[in-house]
Amino acid sequence: MQHQWLLLAACFWVIFMFMVASKFITLTFKDPDVYSAKHELLLLTTMPEAGKLPEETRVPEELKPTGRMLSGSRLAQPLVYMERLELVRNVCRDEALKNLSHTAISKFVLDRIFVCDKHKILFCQTPKVGNTQWKKVLIVLNGAFSSIEEIPENVVHDHEKNGLPRLSSFSDAEIQKRLKTYFKFFIVRDPFERLISAFKDKFVHNPRFEPWYKLEIAPGIIRKYRRNRTETRGIQFEDFVRYLGDPNHRWLDLQFGDHVIHWLPYAELCAPCEITYSIIGHHETLEEDAPHILREAGVDHLVTYPTIPPGITAYNRTKVERYFLGISKRDIRRLYARFQGDFKLFGYQKPEFLLN
Repeated sequence: MQHQWLLLAACFWVIFMFMVASKFITLTFKDPDVYSAKHELLLLTTMPEAGKLPEETRVPEELKPTGRMLSGSRLAQPLVYMERLELVRNVCRDEALKNLSHTAISKFVLDRIFVCDKHKILFCQTPKVGNTQWKKVLIVLNGAFSSIEEIPENVVHDHEKNGLPRLSSFSDAEIQKRLKTYFKFFIVRDPFERLISAFKDKFVHNPRFEPWYKLEIAPGIIRKYRRNRTETRGIQFEDFVRYLGDPNHRWLDLQFGDHVIHWLPYAELCAPCEITYSIIGHHETLEEDAPHILREAGVDHLVTYPTIPPGITAYNRTKVERYFLGISKRDIRRLYARFQGDFKLFGYQKPEFLLN
C-alpha cells in the first residue's frame, strides 16, 4: 500500500513538472513573436514622418516602405520623398533664410494652385518644369476631356475652357478645407537651369501668342541693365541675370505683372513653408516621380503622365556653364543670393563651379 502511494506521488510530481516545463516552453517560444509585434508597432509609431533616419535606427532595406503601404500615411512613401519634405521643414525653421523661404498665402499664391475636386488634388504651378503636361493630367482627371491626346494645345492654358479652377476662386473656408485635406504637390528643378529654360522660351524662341516678352519686357530689362548702351542686340542672358540678381528688381516686376511667374523663386510661387505639401517632385527624376505622384494621389489607374523623351530631364552642367560664360562673378553671386532659398529648400547643390 505504501509503495502504491509513493508511486502515485511520483506520478503526480512528474505530471506537475511536465506542466511547468510545458508552460515555460510555450512562453519561451511565444515571447519573441510578442516582442516582434511590439517592435514593429514601435517602429511604425516612432519612425520620423520624413527625412533621414539616424544611422543606428535605419530600417533594413527589406523593411523600407515602398508604395501605398499604409493609406494616408507618409510611411507609404519611399524614403527619398520623405527626405525631401523633411529638408523643406528644416530649412523653413532656419531664421537666416526666412526672407528667402517664407511667403504669405496670398491671392498670388492661390492663383498658382489648380484644383481637381473630383479626386481631391491640388497642383501648384512652377513654370518651366513640365507643368503643361501636369495641367493636361488634371484636365483629364477633372473630366473636361477623356484623354490627354484629345486636349487641343490652345486649350491647356485657356482657363475658361480647360476646366481647371484655381484655388483663389473659392471662399476662404473652402480654400482652407482643401489645403488641409487634399493631396498637394508641385515640381522643382535646378534653379539656374530653370532660369535658362525661361530665358530661352520667353526671349529667344518667344511663342507667337506671347509677344509681350520681346516687345515690352525685354526692352525694359535692356534699358535698365545693359552696360554697353551702344549695343543694339536683343536681350542677352547677361542682361537677364543682372535684372534677376538686382536687390531692387521688384519695381520692374510690378510693371511686368504675372508674367514674372516664369522666373520667380519656387518659394514665392507655392509657399512651401506655409502649405504642407504631400509630395515634391524633381524634374531631374520625373520618370520615377510622375508615376509615384499619380499612385499616391490614387489616380494611376485613370491617367498616365505623358511619355518623357530619354535624357530630357537630366541636369546639363555643360549647358549651364555655356550660358554663364562671360558673366561676372559678382552678377552670378547676386543671382545665387536671390535664389539661395530654392537651392536650400529642395536640396540642389550650390554651383561652386560658377561662383568661385
